[in-house]
Amino acid sequence: MAEIHKDQKVGVFVDVQNMYYSAKNLYQSKVDFKKVLDAAVVDRKLLRASAYVIKADTPDENNFFEALRKIGYEVKIKELKEFYGGQKKGDWDLGMTVDMVQQAKKLDTVVLVTGDGDFAVLVDHLKSMGCRVEVMSFGKSSAKEIREAADNFIDMDENHEKYLVNK
Repeated sequence: MAEIHKDQKVGVFVDVQNMYYSAKNLYQSKVDFKKVLDAAVVDRKLLRASAYVIKADTPDENNFFEALRKIGYEVKIKELKEFYGGQKKGDWDLGMTVDMVQQAKKLDTVVLVTGDGDFAVLVDHLKSMGCRVEVMSFGKSSAKEIREAADNFIDMDENHEKYLVNK
């Protein structure tokens, strides 16, 4: 992997919903978020790891959130919104963006764990602020825009077993 220096200060920002559905749809499996964090940091200095989740009142979700905390993530929780007519919405795009822009001043490298192409503009902005931006996600479910915007794209499909919970 290019340009990894032990003195780099790293922040890891995980779009949990995006990764959850990618692993479920591609591999009928779940993401091992500890392995993702380890692969994102490598041998660098982790300053912050944030996991962005949607609270949908499903069984075991509180156990999952607690497991993320024990791994070392700061867990940011947003309630699932239900609109008149039954439509549901829950996404963290704006909140993640604000957090990353605020943290960028303290970081050398931002690792964004998502395949969501909406973040491509943010990746460009973080790079203009002087940050190296690495994106990790399953390539098959990643937007071309975010793969191309990143300084380095880590395609989790290339070794997907490494990032999935052993069944």
